[in-house]
Amino acid sequence: MESHSEDSMMKLIFASNNTNKLKEIKALVPPHIQVLSLQDIQFDIEIEETGNTLQENAAIKARRIFELTGEACFADDSGLMVDALDGQPGVKSARYAGEPSDNLANIQLLLKNLQNTEDRNARFQTVVCYKNAEQEHFFKGEVLGHITNEMHGNNGFGYDPIFIPIGYTKTFAEMAAEEKNKISHRKNAIAQLVAFLNQI
Repeated sequence: MESHSEDSMMKLIFASNNTNKLKEIKALVPPHIQVLSLQDIQFDIEIEETGNTLQENAAIKARRIFELTGEACFADDSGLMVDALDGQPGVKSARYAGEPSDNLANIQLLLKNLQNTEDRNARFQTVVCYKNAEQEHFFKGEVLGHITNEMHGNNGFGYDPIFIPIGYTKTFAEMAAEEKNKISHRKNAIAQLVAFLNQI
């Protein structure tokens, strides 16, 4: 196995305080990429997501942290798009049921809004924005699936207990982290980011 010296280590700031996302992302990047959270660099700030799309929100966060640190960084924004709800909750996924963000309330509202609806098709999307002094790039990951009628599983976070990806019979929340990380929307986007970083 190839070894990397301290000099070849790449440090990247992840523009988020979301510990669940951080844990997933650290499991998805190779050992020579060190991902630092905002907490790791002593930045206790909450960046307001005012964009109308996942891409806009990812860019807002990455640009803000680069502006503050001058260091290469990346940010992501993810959303659940439900066909029968015209793509909702989409960019408002984290705060679908209002402020403050509440995963259980979001799920309960979504299931209520899908009552008596046969079309349960949905997709998870993640957009990652990478920013350094020279460039800014976006990477998009997606996984298709459907919404269950009730919650199943205790793993994961967000809408994981009610989302079953195509080809599977269990929700993301019923999967071990390793299984989810093989197919998830975040995995798809981060894999593209890693491939890009390996070329620069």
